[in-house]
Amino acid sequence: MGRIRHELTIHFGYLLIVACLNSFAAAQATPPGSGPMRLTLDDALRRARQNSVPYQSAVTDAGIAQQDKKQAIAALLPSANYDNSAIYTEGTGINHQVKFIANNAVHEYFSQGNVHESLDVAGFAEARRASALAAAARARQEVASRGLVATVVQSYFSVAASQEKLEAMQRAADEGDRFLKLTQDLEKGGEVAHADVIKAELQVNDRRRQLQEAMLSLLNARLDFAVLVFPDFNDNFVLVDDLHAKPLLPQFAEVESQASAGNPDIRAALETSNAASQGLLAARAGYLPGLSFDYFYGIDATHFATRTDGTSNLGSSIVATINIPIWNWGATQSKIKQASLQHDLAKRELSFAQRRVLAELRSLYAEAQTAAEELANLERSAHLGQESLRLTTLRYQNGESTVLEVVDAQTTATAADAAYEDGAARYKVALANLQTLTGVLTVR
Repeated sequence: MGRIRHELTIHFGYLLIVACLNSFAAAQATPPGSGPMRLTLDDALRRARQNSVPYQSAVTDAGIAQQDKKQAIAALLPSANYDNSAIYTEGTGINHQVKFIANNAVHEYFSQGNVHESLDVAGFAEARRASALAAAARARQEVASRGLVATVVQSYFSVAASQEKLEAMQRAADEGDRFLKLTQDLEKGGEVAHADVIKAELQVNDRRRQLQEAMLSLLNARLDFAVLVFPDFNDNFVLVDDLHAKPLLPQFAEVESQASAGNPDIRAALETSNAASQGLLAARAGYLPGLSFDYFYGIDATHFATRTDGTSNLGSSIVATINIPIWNWGATQSKIKQASLQHDLAKRELSFAQRRVLAELRSLYAEAQTAAEELANLERSAHLGQESLRLTTLRYQNGESTVLEVVDAQTTATAADAAYEDGAARYKVALANLQTLTGVLTVR
């Protein structure tokens, strides 16, 4: 009874997996617009850019840095304000005199426009620093964009590879069922021992368990992809791009030229170093004088009016100020020390980024080259595994091979199929990782 329940459980799981496979096949054959969403790699990349929190965070940082740049430049330009105020002062009671010498009258009204301009070396340095930081933020946004592409490509083709491996495991399970039926028929004819049937049944059970694991792997891959691409967690989709399309790997000289032309990691480190240089200049400018100008036009009178007793209250004045720093208890020197430390660190980071990009370029290109060379071998091995299984099964049927040889051929063919799908996905991911340095996506 226990064995019957066990076989029924396996059989039920098998039927469930077959139903799921049929559902996937139906989804693949559904016309566009009448079923699951059909996603190309470009569609997935576009949706991921809209929904990725890390990428949108980089976009936000770049936007904030751009506004900081605008504000720093605006601080160098003249500003205009219009101020209105009134001062009511206690009088002495004699001829409207005031008790406070700083005030001009018991009632004094201000209504003046003010144009202000301040000039100093620190202001210009801060503007250039903000500009460099904005450029660095844009470069980091590009880094995030390229990294997101690699992530989406890996997830996209992981789903495709899992789908292909599931179909391969389904074929292996079907082959196991056929071989079990063959051994049972041969046992009835007295051509093989019952041990062959037991071995074939054990192999069938293994294949069914592997089929269930492949189904679980596909489910997890699809869920991870859905989280990455869809804001509403939509798992009703099919992938369009072919996993086994083999884009050519560019020559190393071409890849090296593309990487050196506009690598965002180096650009971000370079602009950060420029910003640190301008920050050091701004700190040193704390020892230099500053110059400011103010132009006032309006009224400063005892009545809130343009004329009083036939006399115009409108007038203007200009104030020019030179601010000469004398003593601030070493605060300027401390700021220079801070800026100098940041500048030295930025230079080291730039040097490290340059070395790292050179190393990554060679490593990622070697990875893509190796994956491309191995892919052809893996494809050949997959075909040979299927052919070996076919021939070994025929030899067994004719009494020329053992059950162990058939089982070994089945295992080899299944492993070769899985390795081929993994190799195809690896090549796609290797090309996507290479584009993080070049900016050119060639996985299609």
